[in-house]
Amino acid sequence: MAMIALGLAAPGLARAHALAKSPGFALNRRRIDAALRQMVAAGRATGASALIWQRGAERYFGAVGDADREAKRPMQRDTLVQIFSMTKPVTGVALMQLWEQGKFGLDDPLAWYLPAFGAVKVIGGTGADGKPVLREPSRPIVIRDIMRHTAGFSYGMRDTAADVMFRQMDPLALTNSLDEMGDRLARVPLLFDPGTEWSYSTGVDVQALLVEHLTGDPFEQHVQRTILRPLGMHDTGWTQPPERLARFAASYVKQADGALTRLPDEQTRALNFGPRRLTMGGAGLASTLDDYMRFARMLLGRGTLEGVRILAPPTVLLMSTDQLDPRISRRFFLPEKGAVGFGLDFAVRTGQPGNAQENRGTVGEFFWDGAETTLFWVDPANDLAVVFFVQVMPFDGSLHHDIRAAVYGPDYVGGGG
Repeated sequence: MAMIALGLAAPGLARAHALAKSPGFALNRRRIDAALRQMVAAGRATGASALIWQRGAERYFGAVGDADREAKRPMQRDTLVQIFSMTKPVTGVALMQLWEQGKFGLDDPLAWYLPAFGAVKVIGGTGADGKPVLREPSRPIVIRDIMRHTAGFSYGMRDTAADVMFRQMDPLALTNSLDEMGDRLARVPLLFDPGTEWSYSTGVDVQALLVEHLTGDPFEQHVQRTILRPLGMHDTGWTQPPERLARFAASYVKQADGALTRLPDEQTRALNFGPRRLTMGGAGLASTLDDYMRFARMLLGRGTLEGVRILAPPTVLLMSTDQLDPRISRRFFLPEKGAVGFGLDFAVRTGQPGNAQENRGTVGEFFWDGAETTLFWVDPANDLAVVFFVQVMPFDGSLHHDIRAAVYGPDYVGGGG
């Protein structure tokens, strides 16, 4: 097992357990160290790392365990991990840059720009023959819907008729182009009328398709040019050069007995090192702690990092404000993340933690995570950003509970009311 490595912003901080104080809590190095160690020692992860930025300086870095257990390669600061759905906020920022340029309106019908989605239908029940009955949606899908997961698209995650058809159409196959992805998805019925429910979906992949159509540029190249390179995120991308394989973390699946088994390398590396045609908006980026922290710091800085402006402050505020009408009461798994709503490509904390089992956090923070249990959050009230990496499937929310408790302390209730 690798030893924990610590990086602190100033020599005096290395001698202090409380790294930085903020109303209601103080960062505590020993508490965070212990949480990372426990995750690995208990076999919940092979390796874990965390990076914390607060009040203009790095306040904590820690890494423990292995990025590749079989190769005995330790989790390190420059380890590359598959961040899966932490790609989604990057895609959302790319689209909102175009919104700032007046390329579209959030309440414009999606079909104005992507006509295939003007013909979508909604599943309205089951006929006598056992087949789904399709009907017209009560209103068109608007662009706001694809950014807040209220369009009605499937993600193939459930057992509804729409999910079955989604899996048959396989829009996210890596052999599809983004245009082919959109054509296939538009032929899958919606789960519900747009704007009536929240359901995690392929909406962010449609955002990527929309970026391509609005700009005329390949999505991957556009994001590199407008976000990743300007922010200095040099290790982050969908396509990774072969020499970076030596820094790429292996992925592990928790079995019924709790043991972690390695996913085949050809499966974990397909998105970044293998041939593909599809650049997903909802997944696919590989990144490092430092790179993704630069993205998080840009958001914490209200759209600007080190003099480079990516978004205007009102746009970041719009994205990080709950966009869900209270009448949208059906929200699939979102309540599992606590007292949260959803903005534009971020979950947004709207209330204090209600009990000890709920994740610690601050009212007004915004965040998202990834399928292999990666996590980041931005806490404007405490001028704080955190990036947390593990590579464990299926998604393990208990690891998020524990890293948040380590950062804030178990009794923190996060302001608000």
